[in-house]
Amino acid sequence: MNTVANRQPDSGLLASADFLSSPHFDDRPTDVDIDLLVIHCISLPPEQYGTDYVEDFFLGNLDCSLHPYFKKLIAVRVSAHLYIKRDGRVIQFVPLAKRAWHAGLSEFAGQSRCNDFSIGIELEGDVNHPYTAAQYQCLTTVTREIQTRYPLITQARITGHSDIAPVRKDDPGPYFDWQHYFACLNSKADQ
Repeated sequence: MNTVANRQPDSGLLASADFLSSPHFDDRPTDVDIDLLVIHCISLPPEQYGTDYVEDFFLGNLDCSLHPYFKKLIAVRVSAHLYIKRDGRVIQFVPLAKRAWHAGLSEFAGQSRCNDFSIGIELEGDVNHPYTAAQYQCLTTVTREIQTRYPLITQARITGHSDIAPVRKDDPGPYFDWQHYFACLNSKADQ
């Protein structure tokens, strides 16, 4: 695991995350505020958990000969800032201040190019299965840390990939419990 020793706030790295540096990012425009959090889900192959294929994909190292589904991913270059595995482990691929390539063609509140002003979190999962308690707990923790660093990300500015790219995407899907997530986020008992 490639880790970075400097985890100060200005590094854009979360202390709670392992860091693997993805090449799939670039600089954000200088004239935008980071004010949106986008929740996604991914599993590779679809609906299979516990592999390292997502990590390989975000790092540009996925061997597309290993599974028939992977042929769709040849030459695809994507990443997310954070990836939360089923057991609650967090892997960070892109520093928060940089632009990860997670949203694609997208729009939120009339503003297009969501990658420019958002942070993307992928949950290990799919649209056909519930997420784990460990994932909600971890998502709550990292969301709070992100909101501390980027206070313009209010609850009203946390959304799903399906909401910013509804024709193309359906994640995090109907099994993502928004009510539970927001209740956890607003709970003072576990802060």
